[in-house]
Amino acid sequence: MLAYLVIREGHKWSDVFRLTPGRTVTIGRAGTNQIVIKDDRCSRYHAELFLSQGRWVLRDLESRNGTIVGGEPIQGDCVLEPGDSIRIANCQMAFVHDLAKAFDDSGSRLSGDEVPDPTASGHLLVDTGELALREAPEATRITHRRGETKFLGPETDLVSTPRLGKSAARLCRLAFRLAHQTEEAGVAKVALEGLFEGTRADAGAILLKSPLETKSATVADFSLLASRSQSSSRYHAVSRFLAATVIREGEAVLARNVAEDSQLGSRNSKGEIETTSVICAPIRQEKAVVGLVHLYSTASGSMLDPEDLEFTLAVADNVALALKNLSRQQELVENLSLTQNEILQLRQRLGAESEIIGSSERMTQLQQAIYQAAPSRATVLVRGESGVGKELVARAIHFASPRSNGPFVCLNCAALSESLLESELFGHERGAFTGATDRKIGKFEAADRGTLMLDEIGEMSPSIQAKFLRVLEGHAFERVGGNRSIRVDVRVIAATNRDLEKRVAEGQFRRDLYFRLHVVEILVPPLRKRPEDVAELAAHFLRRYKEETGKRIRGLTAEALQKMQAYRWPGNVRELKNAIERAVVLTRTEWIEADDLVLSSLPIAHESGEIVRPHPPPTHRTLDEVEKWHIQTTLDAENWNKSRSAAILGIERSTLDRKIRRYDLKPPPPAREE
Repeated sequence: MLAYLVIREGHKWSDVFRLTPGRTVTIGRAGTNQIVIKDDRCSRYHAELFLSQGRWVLRDLESRNGTIVGGEPIQGDCVLEPGDSIRIANCQMAFVHDLAKAFDDSGSRLSGDEVPDPTASGHLLVDTGELALREAPEATRITHRRGETKFLGPETDLVSTPRLGKSAARLCRLAFRLAHQTEEAGVAKVALEGLFEGTRADAGAILLKSPLETKSATVADFSLLASRSQSSSRYHAVSRFLAATVIREGEAVLARNVAEDSQLGSRNSKGEIETTSVICAPIRQEKAVVGLVHLYSTASGSMLDPEDLEFTLAVADNVALALKNLSRQQELVENLSLTQNEILQLRQRLGAESEIIGSSERMTQLQQAIYQAAPSRATVLVRGESGVGKELVARAIHFASPRSNGPFVCLNCAALSESLLESELFGHERGAFTGATDRKIGKFEAADRGTLMLDEIGEMSPSIQAKFLRVLEGHAFERVGGNRSIRVDVRVIAATNRDLEKRVAEGQFRRDLYFRLHVVEILVPPLRKRPEDVAELAAHFLRRYKEETGKRIRGLTAEALQKMQAYRWPGNVRELKNAIERAVVLTRTEWIEADDLVLSSLPIAHESGEIVRPHPPPTHRTLDEVEKWHIQTTLDAENWNKSRSAAILGIERSTLDRKIRRYDLKPPPPAREE
């Protein structure tokens, strides 16, 4: 039996909907209903009409404002009689079997209004097609597309949007929350929360393209960043057909009748999960699709509609902006780290000595070695006792080289544990270990196109030695906790006060790393082997600390200078510098006296780091034998400088010459330079 719903808009009957046995007609505000009522008082899925036992039944779907039949609100199912008037929100419909007997809301017959032809109703044909789609399994059908969301367009585009107020408020709150996220996972989590709040989706995910992928994106290039499901079944992957369509076209799509292969969820006869509706929206940055938003609904009563598509596309554009801002923020952090390193290097450069102090023959040879090594790219090994100025030599090599405009970075390998040393050398990613709250640039990256000095290289652990060797050989490296390969152009200068050959023999230092470092070797002589430089160094440091303290000090007395030249300086230049600073601070006169110089009695350390102690005097010997041993030891310690030796022994120079002849003392044979 034929039946119709005659729909009235305002004062005129405007449309006719033909009811077909076997097909359920839904009425509501959502665009997926067969009869769509654009009124906020109408629920998304307000009511449905179906044939039962030969009678047409109207069922209210627990709507917010109710359904009225014949002037009375209905509860549950209501059997319709021909001529019944149905009112939902501001829409009135008349149920008839014969169009000629249609009635208005007052019960009077339609006489002055023209009744539309049901066979000419385009709305009828569209709804019939949608019903067929829901009854018979077909290939996935995209019902709506959106290239740009009208939430981000001119205000005139939003006049006809009933959900504008709520959607705009949700988007505003979501934008603020996205802007405060500090990582990609947080952006995805917040975006999914907003999407589930603003749409009828019960599952969804955010997928992101790999940042290392530079070619044209395919479905396989997108990995799952975050997912969420409000049902008992977990999230299942996006349809490859829909994803490929969105990536290719760059538009958001709404589709019906999408089935996905999965191990979970409700299945059809083919073992596939069926979804009532699916939305897939692109996350775009400068017209390139860098991610996907995937939402779907599996409940028959909560299908996604075009307004959900609009909201999803707006959220996707906000996610794209948040990810772009996050990327820029990470770049700014990296640039700030590099800038801070450069500022530190400039400060160190400004505070560093402009030249190496000393005019002795040994210092002249050292400067010649620096100028010869500087122009090349070869690795330099600087050896010498602690305090001789190995870092100053490394700086001189850098500033005399073609890399002088690049950074100079210095790191003491003995000052850090193994894990911290690896992080300092190669950097680390955020979250790589406890306390890694931000990405950090390593010393190798900071020294790119410049020079990296590694002091106390002999203290490096074997595991770090292996990684360090690979970088020296030109291989790429990765930050701790990262997976991106990094290549740098760095010249390495290593420094040590240890006997590396001995450590290699003992298995504490890698043999291959030793030969890789031992390309150009520069030996820095200890201060006791260039005593003629003591006065020059003392005058240099005295000028510096006079300027810093503002004291009017005229200089050192002859006794103070003689005391300094007779001293063996186990702490080398560092000890001399500290002695002058202490004397400048504590002196109360215009001259630094010998008593103002506080010198230690520590034994001397060789390059190997071993303490050099004089052999104990022989026991049960005559007084002449003890005197001979004492004079010989003093002369050897002072490199047979008779004037200083006589001053130390407390005798005249002529007396010393006489005792040398008496005891037939000889200087030691020439030894290898340290």
